[in-house]
Amino acid sequence: MDAIRDGDIDPAVLAGKRIAILGYGNQGRAQALNLKDSGIDVVVGLRDGSPSHDRAVADGIATASLAEAASSANVVMLLAPDEALAAIYREVEPSIREGAALGFSHGLAIRFGFIVPRSDLDIFMVAPKGPGTALRSLYLDGKGMVALYAVEQDANGNAKAIALAYGQALGCGRAGILASSFAEECEADLFNEQAVVWGAVPEILIAGFDTLVEAGVSEEVAYMECVGELKLIAELIEARGIAGMREAISNTAELGAVIGGPRIVDDGVRARMREILAEVRAGRFSDLLRDEEASGYPRLKVARDKARQLNVEQARKKLIG
Repeated sequence: MDAIRDGDIDPAVLAGKRIAILGYGNQGRAQALNLKDSGIDVVVGLRDGSPSHDRAVADGIATASLAEAASSANVVMLLAPDEALAAIYREVEPSIREGAALGFSHGLAIRFGFIVPRSDLDIFMVAPKGPGTALRSLYLDGKGMVALYAVEQDANGNAKAIALAYGQALGCGRAGILASSFAEECEADLFNEQAVVWGAVPEILIAGFDTLVEAGVSEEVAYMECVGELKLIAELIEARGIAGMREAISNTAELGAVIGGPRIVDDGVRARMREILAEVRAGRFSDLLRDEEASGYPRLKVARDKARQLNVEQARKKLIG
C-alpha cells in the first residue's frame, strides 16, 4: 500500500470552500485549528450553551449553530462522539447543501448504519491515527500524523479529491495518507480498542502490578516496573520496530521476553481476540454503544469510578505527589 503525500495531492478542490466542523472536542478542535492555519475557511457548529463556544472563540474560530454551520459549508465534518452523530445528522440534514460533502474521522456511524446519508452527498473519511492533541502538536512542529482515507459514496465525482485535500490541510500529507474503507478502519479500530492497546494492555499492567504486590514487592517498585516502563517500550517500538526494540534491550530482558511473552499471549488469548473481532463485525459492540448512550452511560460511570480506586492508581499518586 503506497502512502499518498503532499506532492501527490491537489488542494484546489477546497480553494474558496468553507468547511463546517460539527463538534469541538479532541479531534474537532485540532482539525479546525489545523485547517484554519492551512488557509481554509472554517466554521464550528455548536449547540446553544455549549461549553466549547468560548474556547472556539478564543481560538479565533467562527462559530454558529449546527444547522447554520452546515448550511453555510461545502464540506460538513461530523466530529462529535460516535453515538451522538445520528442525532446530529438528523438535525442538520435538511440544512446541508445539495451536492455537498459529508466527512467523518471514524467509520462506525456509516459502517453500522447509525447514519444513512442522502444520495446527493459525497461521503468520505479522513481518520488521523492518533489523538487530536498529537495531530495539532505535530502540525505546529512542521510534521504530520499518518491518516487513513476512504470514500463511501461518490455522488458528485469529487469525494476522493476532497478527502485527500482535507487530509493535506490537516498536515497528514506530510506523513502519509493511506487508502482504506469505512468498514476496515472501523473494525480494526474497534478491535484494537478492545483487544490490544486500550483494553488488553492496561489490564496486563494492572495484573502485573497486583502480582508483584501480592508477592511482597512494594507498590512503588511494582508500579515503576510494570507501568513506568511502558513509555520506554512504546518509544523504542516507534523508533525501531518490534525487532529493533528487542535488539536494543539487554540480553536479560530479551530472553525474558522470548520465554514469558508466549506464555501470557497463548493460543487461548489469540482465540479470544478472534472472538472480539467477530463480535465487532457482527455489530454487537455498536449495539452496546447505542444502549450505553441511551441509558446514560452506566457501565462507563462504574468503570471510571472503579479505575480511580485501583491500588495501582494509589501507587501512582504516591510517586508523583
